[in-house]
Amino acid sequence: MPSFTPRQFVLLVLLTLAWGFNWPVMKLGVADYPPLAFRAISIWLGVPVLAIALVVMKVPFRVPRSAWPELVWLGATNMFVWHACIILAVKALSGGRAAILGYTMPVFSAVIGALLFSAVLTRRAWTGVGACAIGVGLLLWHELTDFAGRPGYVALALVAAATWALGTQLLRHTRIGLPTLTLSFWMTAMTAVVMTVLSLLFERDQWRSPGAVTWGSIAYNAVLIFGFAHAAWFYLARGLPPVASTLSVMFIPVLGVFSGAVWLGEVVHWQDWVAVALMMVAIASVLLPSRSSSSSSSSAKA
Repeated sequence: MPSFTPRQFVLLVLLTLAWGFNWPVMKLGVADYPPLAFRAISIWLGVPVLAIALVVMKVPFRVPRSAWPELVWLGATNMFVWHACIILAVKALSGGRAAILGYTMPVFSAVIGALLFSAVLTRRAWTGVGACAIGVGLLLWHELTDFAGRPGYVALALVAAATWALGTQLLRHTRIGLPTLTLSFWMTAMTAVVMTVLSLLFERDQWRSPGAVTWGSIAYNAVLIFGFAHAAWFYLARGLPPVASTLSVMFIPVLGVFSGAVWLGEVVHWQDWVAVALMMVAIASVLLPSRSSSSSSSSAKA
């Protein structure tokens, strides 16, 4: 398993914090506001933040005409389905634990990689995937009764996770030779249009001016999620093997659960603490250098 560079590790930490705390933030934002409209406004306000980043970093906006079909497919699998399905699930399901269903993604990613891309996972990688799966199950322990009455929303979250997993694999194997920030900008811009159309079709009679709490949640999402986190994720997903990038973010649902406990008053059980330990095992399986790579490094220094 490859080790992370210092830049990748810093981005991972910042990404984990931004995405982890966003789950209760989103729950507060959509509590009294139509979820698709919430998502659309957040993305539209995040697009200029990304555009400024491209200008400052002198990254080109232009995408060759031949690359657009694949870019649209990447946007659909990485963002369109994820954002539409998961925001509806957040509206209906309990607090930070909506994140847990979304972060079954590493399990789907491992299976999709093996089936579609002939990926061969090491024993250490399977250990991480197994720890992830058991940890997710423990985090869901006290939610199964509630979920039993909302199978449609559970299915939406799982569809979101599986599609995101496919998108991560496709992004890793993309033939588009453009900077990741360029791809991120156009996928985000296309997602803004898709979310707006969906809200127009299904929520137009609910449109109204957001309240103060909703505006705060929108601002958080615009700047930290769509202005930073997605671009950081695409950078990690494109530069690392899919199992490494997916397992490395497994502390996000843990943050979602515990920040939900603090902000939304949800109860934390012993299963949650065991799940934390298992998530740390999953993260360690990709973050810590393998014995073979350590040996190679030592030989090179010698």
